[in-house]
Amino acid sequence: MREKLPLWRYGLDAGCLGLALFLGALGLWDAYGGSAHYLLASIGGIVAGLGLAWANVRFRLGVWRTMAIFAALYLVLGTPLATPRETLYGVVPTVESLRTLLAGVVMSWKDMLTVSPPVGAFGGVLIVAFLTTLLTGLVAGLTAWRLRSPFFTLLPLLVMFVVGIVFGTRDVPLPLLRGGVFIAVLVGWLAWRRYIARTVKDGFRSLNHAEEDARGVRDGLVRRVAIGAVVLLAASGATAAAAPLISPQTPRQVLREAIEPPVDLYSYPSPLMSFRKYVKTMADETLLSVKGLPEGERIRLAALDSYNGMVFNVDPKSGGNFAPVGDSSDIRATGSDTRRTTGELEISIGAYDGVWLPAGGRLTGVEVAGAREDALARSLFYSDEAETALSATGLDAGDTYTAHVQFPVKPADEELAEAEFAQLRMPTLANVPPLAAAKAVEFIGSAQGSLDRARSLETILSTSGYFSNGAEGQVPSLSGHGAGRITSLLDADDLIGDDEQYAAAMALMAREQGIPARVVMGFYPEEYDPEKAIDLTGSDVHAWVEIAFEGVGWVAFDPTPDDDEQPTPPEQEPKSVPQPQVLQPPPPAQEEPDLPPETAPEPQETEEEQQTFWELWGPLIITVVLSLGSILLLLAPFLLILALKLRRRRRRSQLGTTGDRVSGGWQEVLSQATDYGIVSRAGATRRENARRLVDGFPDAGLSAMALADTADRSTFSTHEPSEQEVADYWAAVDEQAEAMKSSATFWGRLRAKYSPRSLTHDLAGVMAVKNAAREPGERGGIVAKMAAGRKRPSGNAVAIRKVNATPPKE
Repeated sequence: MREKLPLWRYGLDAGCLGLALFLGALGLWDAYGGSAHYLLASIGGIVAGLGLAWANVRFRLGVWRTMAIFAALYLVLGTPLATPRETLYGVVPTVESLRTLLAGVVMSWKDMLTVSPPVGAFGGVLIVAFLTTLLTGLVAGLTAWRLRSPFFTLLPLLVMFVVGIVFGTRDVPLPLLRGGVFIAVLVGWLAWRRYIARTVKDGFRSLNHAEEDARGVRDGLVRRVAIGAVVLLAASGATAAAAPLISPQTPRQVLREAIEPPVDLYSYPSPLMSFRKYVKTMADETLLSVKGLPEGERIRLAALDSYNGMVFNVDPKSGGNFAPVGDSSDIRATGSDTRRTTGELEISIGAYDGVWLPAGGRLTGVEVAGAREDALARSLFYSDEAETALSATGLDAGDTYTAHVQFPVKPADEELAEAEFAQLRMPTLANVPPLAAAKAVEFIGSAQGSLDRARSLETILSTSGYFSNGAEGQVPSLSGHGAGRITSLLDADDLIGDDEQYAAAMALMAREQGIPARVVMGFYPEEYDPEKAIDLTGSDVHAWVEIAFEGVGWVAFDPTPDDDEQPTPPEQEPKSVPQPQVLQPPPPAQEEPDLPPETAPEPQETEEEQQTFWELWGPLIITVVLSLGSILLLLAPFLLILALKLRRRRRRSQLGTTGDRVSGGWQEVLSQATDYGIVSRAGATRRENARRLVDGFPDAGLSAMALADTADRSTFSTHEPSEQEVADYWAAVDEQAEAMKSSATFWGRLRAKYSPRSLTHDLAGVMAVKNAAREPGERGGIVAKMAAGRKRPSGNAVAIRKVNATPPKE
């Protein structure tokens, strides 16, 4: 047990460790949107963790009491810091807050990765910040105040940095500044701890022991800190200058992008399937009311880019693009285009029911009001690529919310004429009627430019067709947009349909020509008034086509004819007079025609695109490789220390003569003792160093003296040890190591196993030999031999030493 330190020492250590932990917690800044709840949770966790570690050391709390206090702190402080939205008045715990805290120990990590940033404060996502800072703060304090070596404290500090990287986003907050300050704080703190360890009584023993002058230690500290500061400043300047050159061109990949959020788009029907119900049977019913809709803008329900021969829908394979919305009031847009105008839409739901959320343009936030505020805000999913939002619980009459949107600026035709179609990866269409490809070639004709080809499809459909949704007083028009319905539309002498058929037909023809197109369903009124609430009825439901242009984005096209362009109903034919029936011979048998499968496909017959091995397992492989790489990077220093010690033991036990290998065994004993804090004195005899082992390990004293005597005999005797004697000696060395290990605690054994102290001691001995060898005269040679550990001489030197040598002193 370490002696109690003065309070100012604890305060200094806690300040340095707390700052380092906070720098690591800042890696989660963008994931939480820099909210005040996140900052309070991180700072509170750090302070509580370090405070519990101080109490453990100061009052000598046991393991079980420390664990019990840790659990109590997690529940008590976690209520206001990690679950503020589930508590009463933000402080008083409730059943929901306690349930969230207990479940969040396991579930919050997944939610942190699957919720779209900023993740907000709902559902216990703040537990990740609070629990990690609380745990790393506790471990950092315990390792700093209970273990002699301060280097073990680096582990929890690095873990906090890794958590910020793994659970953060692509946008790294202030990487150079955080890294530079982190290294500077650790270097200064480690230098301070080493200085204290050398000067305080009963601290760590150094190679020079008490003979080292205190002033020299202080001068060395100042010199090392000054050199370290210069090196840090130079490295920081070089890194800042080289960062633009060595930074990757593509954005870095993070773990949240390799995990698909749990949304199954197969469970949600396409809104286009209900199109005819809205425009025909609910034409006069108010579906929703909207206030603030600018002139010419539209309310979007969903962008539909997948087709299976029966229906246009949101590509089910793009479910990973629909991320759960954490903080609904702050939805981060990831699009690169800036040609947008902002607006606020106050929407009240009427007769509309469905999961697709009516909004306009790109969503930047949704402020929900009403009785279902929490339920609706926590059930939102949003895809920035499709600019489509859905609510897993569905919308009900009476739901109200304010949508903060960015409307795209419609470009002029002159600008579009110079743009090419965007190179996008669109989902593969299935069971497209062959007539769509043939008609696309016919409609486009000799048009060359991108805009001209798209306008050709739009113009011919809107000018050569007629509008009819099958309402009373109009010509019959079948609903749906399956392959058979699109074929009948394009193959008729007169094109007859509504938005549903014309938009689907244009999108299919465009896709057959390699044009990136999708169908969008939504609302727009006949008359606009941004200052008043407008009631949108079923007659205001529309569908249109969007085509992507490079550098411009998605542009809307309207292929539907005006609703006043209706064909003349056929004249009423006179009724025929019934004639007597005449028995006719049966018609000759005809072969059953083979219908093309594209005209009436079954949904279950749609072939799914086979994913390649890399598309299926690539994200998982990348995640595993990154995780293992991070673990190996953290373990690299310890693995290097083990490898160097294993190499040193192998050289001592296998290289040289048998006498050298016996001497190497004794050196192995001294190295292991050094790792336990008992450092051998340079130039001392083996028996003198053995007495130091007796003082440090009373239970293993006799065996240490015996090992020293055996090593002396092998060095100063003319008898060359046999291979069996060498093997027996190394077996005794291993027994001595086990005896030293048994006298230490678990943490002491672990610290000795990974301690680099013996390696640095060996290095210091090698440097001493080199320095002594440079000294002139006989003294330099003697000092060099003593520093070298009295290796066994060979040849005539053995006989001469045997005659002239005196027995070693007892």
